[in-house]
Amino acid sequence: MMPQRLALAAVLLTVSACAQKPDTATPAAPEAKVSAFGEYRGYSDSLYSEWVRESHYVTMRDGVKLAVDIIRPAINGVAVSRKMPVVWTHSRYHRGAGPAAAAAASHDLTAKPVAAWNTDSIPPKAKSQVDGNSGLQRLIQHGYVVVSAQVRGGGASTGRYQGLFSPAETQDAYDLMDWMVKQPWCDGNLGMFGGSYLGITQYMAASTRHPALKAIFPTVAAFDMYDVIYDGGIYRQNMIEHWGRLTRALDVGFPEPPVDEDSTGAMWRQALADHARNWNVVAEWGAAKFRDHKTAEFDLIKFQPSTFVMAMNQSNVAAYHWGGWYDIFARDEMLWFRNWTGVDRVTMGPWSHAYPDSATGVEQRRILSAEQHRWFDRWLKGIQNGVDKDPPVHYALMIDPGKWTWEQSDAWPLKTVQNTDYFLNAGPSGSVKSSNDGLLAPGTAGTAGEDKWQVDLTTTTGTASRWDNAVGQGPMKYPDLAPNDAKGLTYTTAPLAKDVTVIGHPVITLYLSSNQTDGDFYAYLEEVDSTGFSRYVSEGMLRASHGTPAKAPWDNLDLPWHMNQKGDVKPMVPGKMVELEFSLEPTATVFNAGHRIRVTIAGADVDNTEKPPVHGRPTVTVHRGGEMASRISLPIRP
Repeated sequence: MMPQRLALAAVLLTVSACAQKPDTATPAAPEAKVSAFGEYRGYSDSLYSEWVRESHYVTMRDGVKLAVDIIRPAINGVAVSRKMPVVWTHSRYHRGAGPAAAAAASHDLTAKPVAAWNTDSIPPKAKSQVDGNSGLQRLIQHGYVVVSAQVRGGGASTGRYQGLFSPAETQDAYDLMDWMVKQPWCDGNLGMFGGSYLGITQYMAASTRHPALKAIFPTVAAFDMYDVIYDGGIYRQNMIEHWGRLTRALDVGFPEPPVDEDSTGAMWRQALADHARNWNVVAEWGAAKFRDHKTAEFDLIKFQPSTFVMAMNQSNVAAYHWGGWYDIFARDEMLWFRNWTGVDRVTMGPWSHAYPDSATGVEQRRILSAEQHRWFDRWLKGIQNGVDKDPPVHYALMIDPGKWTWEQSDAWPLKTVQNTDYFLNAGPSGSVKSSNDGLLAPGTAGTAGEDKWQVDLTTTTGTASRWDNAVGQGPMKYPDLAPNDAKGLTYTTAPLAKDVTVIGHPVITLYLSSNQTDGDFYAYLEEVDSTGFSRYVSEGMLRASHGTPAKAPWDNLDLPWHMNQKGDVKPMVPGKMVELEFSLEPTATVFNAGHRIRVTIAGADVDNTEKPPVHGRPTVTVHRGGEMASRISLPIRP
């Protein structure tokens, strides 16, 4: 099959074909040099306006064959033959963009039966990673080769998928890089791109310490999978089950086309047969209740990105961490930044994991395209563009829904914030019809008291949460949380006399007792406007039996952490008070003057997490004031 010739988007330079040699092109007129956050031009020539794509199998050390797309700059439909830097991705989904997008958009997660795979109807070649991706098109325009490789057990790759970030998958990354640097189109300098799973595989590839890998640009990527999937010991059941069904559908129900040399589809059919034995995401993670979970083929600790931080830091890879305040990995991005000892940068935007709306989507694509280009030019081409001299932290300060400003810092957490305790007090606030309608006030614990409530297990943050958004269930769109607040305990400030700017990681401390031996506790940080609309800002959660504090094996930003091992479980004694301390997802938010700050305590999130380990409807008492002063600590910039 001949490589397909594709035209770049209109933004790319049109190159006259007639008098060009295959390896040369006329550069555009020189531009003034600009290299600043979100802006980059004039440091390298724009030479190419088209590309060609080919696909092959690359054989791993154990005989497994991985499907790989190679997309190279071209002139007149002929690939440029000179050696160039390579940016590549190691994808759990598809090496092209079509089938994966179709599966996610259709939400049809029913895998086809085995008989449907073995068909003479081979799917047509899908769009490549470069199609529709202005950032990758920009790199090709400026003389980069793009490679997209599928993990074993996925798409047209043979073999069996062995689990999220399995040792076999990580070793494959090393083998793939070894193969790339030997190709005639590679100049020996490798970088990596991609988000979510494709972001985490970059960190895992860095842990192999391959000498050719110079820079990575992981977007929205987890630091520790247990702390995401079992945050506070509570299983995010809906999220992982949906993702498990989605990837199963991609493996067997939406198969990707064969590679070029597989003209009959024989190897493609073998790959699909191999996928029937893939590691079962839902069953395996559903059973991994504790951090020290280990079976014959799933040692959770050995499958964790956080386990390999030391090896990553020995790689000398330059890392640009990229995330969003409403992403499921918001906390993780800041952990990567604090634990990476080499050259790195972090950007946090006002977006979620996927499906950004028009305003944030335009901003995200614009800045990502420029920053990615700056990063790779500096570390793969040696261009002194100053990106390594920038302040290391850029973040969006969210002022109103859809409005933000960009700020920068030399450190995280910010040195200018002050952790300020807001205490849970008696009410009423007159702002919500909840079980207690308590007050939230800074500076004073108030007199001792308690709020008793019967947990409502129908409580939910809805079906358009950040967790739904991350696994292809549509845009993140939280409803007015006031009706949901009414099912829990609420603590709301008086209308704010002036803006309150919160930048960092809120931490909540609860003193509570129950008539049961366990319970799940959720804390929501919200902004209530003058109409009473309660806007979601952040959340955290903890299972009471997992509440024993511990020291994290990494720099945990001075935040509370829990070991969550089986031997650490400590049931509650009915009627006896316990102290629970846990962090919420980080944020950078302005609570506007005239609005209120609200903290809501709930005992369930039925649409997003597993059923709490309780019988019937528990009766819970939250203690406040005096010596047992339940509170939330907000990192406030004066």
